[in-house]
Amino acid sequence: MNVELAKIQAELGKMPGISLDEMANIRLMDRIDSKFVAPVSLLPALIESMRSGFKVQVINNIRIAPYATQYLDTPDLKMFIMHQNGQLNRQKIRIRSYVDSNLSFLEIKNKNNKGRTKKTRVAVPLAQLASVEDLNDKKQFLEEHSLFDSDNLKPSLSNTFQRITFVNNKATERITVDFDLFFRNYRTGNETALHQLMILELKQDGWQHSDFRDILSQLRIKPTSFSKYCIGIVLTNPESKYNRFKSKCTLINKLIQETL
Repeated sequence: MNVELAKIQAELGKMPGISLDEMANIRLMDRIDSKFVAPVSLLPALIESMRSGFKVQVINNIRIAPYATQYLDTPDLKMFIMHQNGQLNRQKIRIRSYVDSNLSFLEIKNKNNKGRTKKTRVAVPLAQLASVEDLNDKKQFLEEHSLFDSDNLKPSLSNTFQRITFVNNKATERITVDFDLFFRNYRTGNETALHQLMILELKQDGWQHSDFRDILSQLRIKPTSFSKYCIGIVLTNPESKYNRFKSKCTLINKLIQETL
């Protein structure tokens, strides 16, 4: 990974940067998401192809930012099961932490039957909870926005990863690239990593032409739905029901084998 990381850093250094303040108007909290999965070995070529039409987010001269997430779910994993069953109106609850900035947010992501994702969040002082009672006065946020009884929510999974964030020069779309993924399941104690893969996400206000999609097509990277939460549960809990994710697990294994 160190050799590839050096290549990634070198390519990012050739791109124009955009500050966090400049990115504030391109947050796309209510959006259409498209996801892609590919070997991380393709990332230097991808960045090179994006150089003329995109900018990379830079915070304190850092272009690759470490992230951490803690997901909450019910004891019987109702949020995971909603996704597994293909329920169109579904929700995820998590604490997303920006490690370098020492900032954490309690976030509720709702996906509706039109494919739009809407995210609501509030700043919280903790990156990891032992129980929802640790939220103190922020627990009210859950009670106001969650579909679930807040007293019934418990930590279920955590992950860490590295993220690069891009925006196109037209400021109409944002792209995140996540790699170096590591998962830990609170309930089974199992851990696993997906160091060879990257998860790409294109965020747009609506369905429209995307230069980023064109670049991915040239690199033969195809769209595929991918939930870090659900895949993390499947990979760390052998008793979880995962019929809907069998094809994703097959794809993951295929891509990993191609990198060996």
